[in-house]
Amino acid sequence: MTPIRVVLIDDHRVVTQSLKAWLESFADITVVGIAANGEDALAKIVDWRPDVVLQDLLMPGGIDGIETTTRIRALLPSARIIALTASIDEPRMMGVLRAGASGYVRKNAEPETLVEAVRAVAAGRTFIDPAVARWLADAPGAPHESLTPREVDVLRLVALGQTNRDIATALGVGEETVKTHVSRVLAKLCVENRAQAIVEALRRRLVSVEDL
Repeated sequence: MTPIRVVLIDDHRVVTQSLKAWLESFADITVVGIAANGEDALAKIVDWRPDVVLQDLLMPGGIDGIETTTRIRALLPSARIIALTASIDEPRMMGVLRAGASGYVRKNAEPETLVEAVRAVAAGRTFIDPAVARWLADAPGAPHESLTPREVDVLRLVALGQTNRDIATALGVGEETVKTHVSRVLAKLCVENRAQAIVEALRRRLVSVEDL
């Protein structure tokens, strides 16, 4: 089994060293690089070739976590990014997901949650910290364009990390039909990608934490 290659980006050395020790206590994870800010990470990210990047959203230097995410995705499209945050900030969360992050986890989450997030995004899924998901589900709802029953089914499967092929099989339709449904769901939710759709679905109570 090839270990998941992880890069850590945080300006607090005690945080990165603690994360490194914890993550490398699991045989399927190895930390291949540590950076104190976005600029440092971008200079080395191609050489490190991580599968997953764990990065603080608020970092010193000229670029923040959202911009760092955008640039990492441009340099290394295969890298999956998890944003680490000290507090829940919905606009910033949507911003980093829009930039291409696949996960969003609080710094005070249970350590097991972070390991689960690393494994999930490495496998191609989106991961939203369960506590964040509950916070979104409890937040006041917002008006939204109605989804058809089939679109709700599609959204729930998207939220569960299913691919278009998986959704097509589950619903007994063609992949092109699923692509059309997904496009309509994203348009109705006013989002750009699946990760944002999951957040909006939770916030607008179209899916529940239990669905995830």
